[in-house]
Amino acid sequence: MLTIPGNARLFLCQQPMSMRKSFEGLSQEVEQLFPGELLSGAFFIFLNRQRDHMKVLLWDKDGFIIFYKRLEKGTFAWKWGSNEPVDRRVFLMLLEGITPKRLQPRFSL
Repeated sequence: MLTIPGNARLFLCQQPMSMRKSFEGLSQEVEQLFPGELLSGAFFIFLNRQRDHMKVLLWDKDGFIIFYKRLEKGTFAWKWGSNEPVDRRVFLMLLEGITPKRLQPRFSL
């Protein structure tokens, strides 16, 4: 079970990534795409070209963690766009295979 705090920042890499990359390779990509964010505790999400493999890189105060998910059928429903932070709800839906068509907040802050 992956628990994501409500204040977590999630960044989705918008280019397809080779799933052969590990800690060093993914860290290098994060530094290029999101300068200064590597050790911030944010979640960095990477998908392969076919969008059926996902890796998530996270700095956990004393080391890196990689979460890896491979789909047996289907793809992660994601359209490539900008390198803006991803909403936690959108990421959890992406992880579960739900395609978010329209998200409507219950209230505004």
